[in-house]
Amino acid sequence: MAGVRRLQLEEALALGSEWRHACHALLYAPDPGLLFGRIPLRYAVLMQMRFDGRLGFPGGLVNRQDGSLEGLNRELSEELGEAAAAFRVERTDYRSSHVGSGPHVVAHFYAKLLTLEQLTAVEIGAPRAKDHGLEVLGLVRVPLYTLRDGVGGLPAFLENSFIGTAREQLLEALKDLGLVESGSLSKAAGRRISAPP
Repeated sequence: MAGVRRLQLEEALALGSEWRHACHALLYAPDPGLLFGRIPLRYAVLMQMRFDGRLGFPGGLVNRQDGSLEGLNRELSEELGEAAAAFRVERTDYRSSHVGSGPHVVAHFYAKLLTLEQLTAVEIGAPRAKDHGLEVLGLVRVPLYTLRDGVGGLPAFLENSFIGTAREQLLEALKDLGLVESGSLSKAAGRRISAPP
C-alpha cells in the first residue's frame, strides 16, 4: 500500500478536526455450500459495486463524536437496507485504520461475523435500500476458491478495480480471520492475469 500509513485507532481518533473519518465493514458468514457439488465455499464475504465502478465495502463518511466513531451502522442501513438492523457493527469488530497521502481522510475498517441467514437477508433486501442504484450498484460475494486453471475464482476477482485500500483490507482480513488457506491466498494475491492475445 504505497503512500498509505497504518494507525492505531486511538492515534487516528486523536487527529485534528481537519481530518474526516470513513468507516467500512466486511460482512461475512460461514457457508457450508459446495460449488458444482465439489468446491467448498467455506465463507460468504460481501463487497459492493460502487457508483464509480470500483469494488469496496459498505460504509462511508461518519461523524467523530466524543472520541468514538458514530454512523457506520446508519451507513450500512442506507446502503444495505432493513436487514442491516438485525446486527450492529461494534468496536470489537474493528480491524485497522489507514491514512493516505491524499485528502485528510482516515479509513477505519471493520469485519462483522454474521449468520448465513443474516447475510442472505442483506443480499435479498439490498435492492430496496435507500442508496441502491445511486451510491451502490449491487452486492457481490467474493469467490474464496481458486479453480483448477489457477486463474478462476479469487485470482480473477482480485484483478478488478478496488477503491482506496479495499483490496489490501480484503486480503488482510481473509488471512487474519482464516477465511482462506494462506498458501492459496498468497498465490491468488500475487498472480497477475494477462489478457488473451
